[in-house]
Amino acid sequence: MAARGGRGGPGMLHWLGLAFAIFLIDQFTKVLILGYYRLGDSTYITSFFNIVRVHNPGAAFSFLAGAGGWQRWFFTAIGLGAAVFIVWMLRNHSGQKLFAFALSCILGGALGNVIDRLIHGYVVDMLDFHWRFLSPVFPGGHFPAFNLADAAISLGAICMILDEILRVRRSR
Repeated sequence: MAARGGRGGPGMLHWLGLAFAIFLIDQFTKVLILGYYRLGDSTYITSFFNIVRVHNPGAAFSFLAGAGGWQRWFFTAIGLGAAVFIVWMLRNHSGQKLFAFALSCILGGALGNVIDRLIHGYVVDMLDFHWRFLSPVFPGGHFPAFNLADAAISLGAICMILDEILRVRRSR
């Protein structure tokens, strides 16, 4: 019974499967980057997008990247704690499709980055978007490089906000 959603929707195992798929795709892309690119290598794809190999020992936007090493374990602990909390939330809310989708995206992405920290001591980033209008904020207009785990976490956050907006509207 615990694997089924409270509203007759997909069960918890469905959402954990989605998180696992996100995790696997993220790790596969990182293996490719580590296997075919050296640190700092870049491949031009379009006028606004490159594939690169960047190592980020910090968090989003390289927050605490130069902190001396302790941040590896700090962000690993946060990621693992978030994963445990998300699994608990999925167990209790697996029938809420948009909310559970959001949680699954965040879970898969968080675990992808945790594994990077444990294995390498940094997160492997490879997606480099750049536009001239970003130049006042980011050097050369390059948004900080990120990976598929980061994209999944961002998508999950957006879906979670959307779910809350829809929930509030339904309650009126």
